Amino acid sequence: TGVFNAEPFEGNRSWAGARPELRAVGYDSKGIAAHLGLLRRFIKVGAVDLLVAELGLYGVRPDLEGLGIAHSIRVMSPVLQELGVPFGFGTVRHALRNHLERFGRHGLATIVPGVRVRSTHPQVHLDLPPTRVEDVLVVVMPIARP
Repeated sequence: TGVFNAEPFEGNRSWAGARPELRAVGYDSKGIAAHLGLLRRFIKVGAVDLLVAELGLYGVRPDLEGLGIAHSIRVMSPVLQELGVPFGFGTVRHALRNHLERFGRHGLATIVPGVRVRSTHPQVHLDLPPTRVEDVLVVVMPIARP
């Protein structure tokens, strides 16, 4: 899906240590059509630890782009409910804002701008702190709670 999207995975690095609890892989007559990974984790919102299903590794074959992330999330919805998580959570770069706004207009997600997300660096660097702060778009999907 392009050089920018490949950068985080160079050098054998991958999202969440490449160990999602669940992988949804969609196939069609041409092969793999789409992929979505899920990992339950706690995130800190203010002073509260909140269980979420972090969604990541989303990808779709280039000839199918624009046909709707909403369908992928709808297919995953029963599984998310079985996992007992109140929310789906993800972060994306600002360039994907229009794409996610189309997805969110059906009530499937809310984009929360202006949130600084602190996470660990994918690699240990002695000259850098172990965490980083990013200005990304936070996407929240209601699963068991509004």
